Amino acid sequence: MLLSISESWQAMALIEKVYWCFAVPFSLIFVIQIILTFFGGDIDGVEADGDADAAVDGDTGIDFQFLSLKNLVAFFTIFGWTGIACLKGGTNTGITILISTFAGLIMMTIMASIAYFMGKLTHNGTMNINNAIGKTATVYLRIPRKRSGMGKVQVMIQGLKTMDAVTDSETEIPTGAVVEVTDVINGEILLVKSSSN
Repeated sequence: MLLSISESWQAMALIEKVYWCFAVPFSLIFVIQIILTFFGGDIDGVEADGDADAAVDGDTGIDFQFLSLKNLVAFFTIFGWTGIACLKGGTNTGITILISTFAGLIMMTIMASIAYFMGKLTHNGTMNINNAIGKTATVYLRIPRKRSGMGKVQVMIQGLKTMDAVTDSETEIPTGAVVEVTDVINGEILLVKSSSN
């Protein structure tokens, strides 16, 4: 068998040998990348320095990255196999190079687009307190009248949250009462009114 492979290799034109040299190793790397992607083989346990909060606040997802290691591996994999297929189909060398290069570029574009759109699917978990406006809440700790003190309410904003609250009501709002959030003061304190008002 090795003898027949050796004879087949010797019989190939130089351009076909070049395509095989791209197709086989890059296909193996491509398969390994896919396996690692599906089974969580990305780099784990690497320490990172810097301000994580600043990085998260400024994060807008993954930018469109045309040139990356994964995209280059995809390019050479498709480039190699498309070239082999064209040569086996009898296409001349110049057209084969054009077709295989174009196919590789299309694959790079597809891979970059997938990474870009998957990066845009990330969810920003930062709570926006203004989402509480208009919602009903339950008083957790009584709320003194006319903003003379602060109480606490439980409200559903990205899950159940317990937050500081004040009221403009003439009477104290007792624990367990249902209130409506009307405004946010200083970006952190809820202004509420009794839902019976």
